[in-house]
Amino acid sequence: MKVLQLGKFYPIRGGVEKVMYDLMCGLSARGVQCDMLCAACEGESCDIKINDNAKLITTRTLTKAKATMISPAMIGKLRKICNEYDVIHVHHPDPMACLALFCSGYKGKVVLHWHSDILKQNVILKFYMPLQNWLLRRANVIVGTSPVYLNESPHLQDVQHKTVCLPIGIEPLPSVKEKAELLRAHYEGKRIVFSLGRLVGYKGYEYLVDAASYLTDDYVVLIGGGGPLRGKLQAKINNAGLSDRVKLLGFLPDEVLPQYFGACDLFCMSSIWKTEAFGIVQIEAMSCGKPVVATRIPESGVSWVNEDGVSGLNADPENGKSLAEAILKVTKNEETYNKFAKGAYDRYKSLFSYEQMIDNCMRIYSGLWKK
Repeated sequence: MKVLQLGKFYPIRGGVEKVMYDLMCGLSARGVQCDMLCAACEGESCDIKINDNAKLITTRTLTKAKATMISPAMIGKLRKICNEYDVIHVHHPDPMACLALFCSGYKGKVVLHWHSDILKQNVILKFYMPLQNWLLRRANVIVGTSPVYLNESPHLQDVQHKTVCLPIGIEPLPSVKEKAELLRAHYEGKRIVFSLGRLVGYKGYEYLVDAASYLTDDYVVLIGGGGPLRGKLQAKINNAGLSDRVKLLGFLPDEVLPQYFGACDLFCMSSIWKTEAFGIVQIEAMSCGKPVVATRIPESGVSWVNEDGVSGLNADPENGKSLAEAILKVTKNEETYNKFAKGAYDRYKSLFSYEQMIDNCMRIYSGLWKK
């Protein structure tokens, strides 16, 4: 079997392209010939050998428009190579990849990975809808990261008979006990609430700042990530007199993340829109045995990933007081905290490990010839 992961861009900057890359690496390690075709964020088209069973193929991008890399070279490249593959696994949303597949003339099996609906770009969606509907019809199987998103997306209601859930899986974050203890010592006597993500509207960080006002001085909220709302959030923190209780850490490189996950008492995801479809950072926290406080976003898989009462608690979106109450309940005593910590790690192991994701993907591919 020879598979092509199709869509998005390289280098990796977000969850969709990380899933693509991880699938390529995991499948190729199992002996499956698995390549990845995507737009180059910068530079010319090139092929990068990953291992004996995988190569990364990038095509030159002309420009970026509405979160989509415009790469006409992808169309020509896919037409040239598509018949080498038994399965093309296309990752949505990516209108460029969908257009390339439509123009390719490919006759083989298609797996459509539905990471998220298109939500903000309503004008683009209006013109893209006929092509999106073609892709939904063309796909042999439609994969979603959670049963909630598959069941509730308005675009998938007529294709429920060919949907299957493939939860995202990750390798556990490495333990860096000494560095984590040093970080904890910096906030001695504090319960550390950690959050991580781009400082953009749908992440709901303004409500996490509000939550801090309902916590005591025994808590400190650390928010990692950069983005356009940093100035606005810092002003909100300063105006509320919360500068000792909420810290904006800025961009955190991958190599320091394990010490923050290791040092924190719990992880908080304050997202408010279903643009947040899954929340990989939640399972990173769970892999470290950290309870999660997340939000009940309608039609999103976030609150499914964090099972309420098991791996943590889910709060009302756009509600700082509800977030604070959940944080206080998780940490109210050692027995309760340990229950959630164990539940978080057990849920990671049972649903969200990297090996399980690859196993499940292999089963989906194998099932294509049984339909």
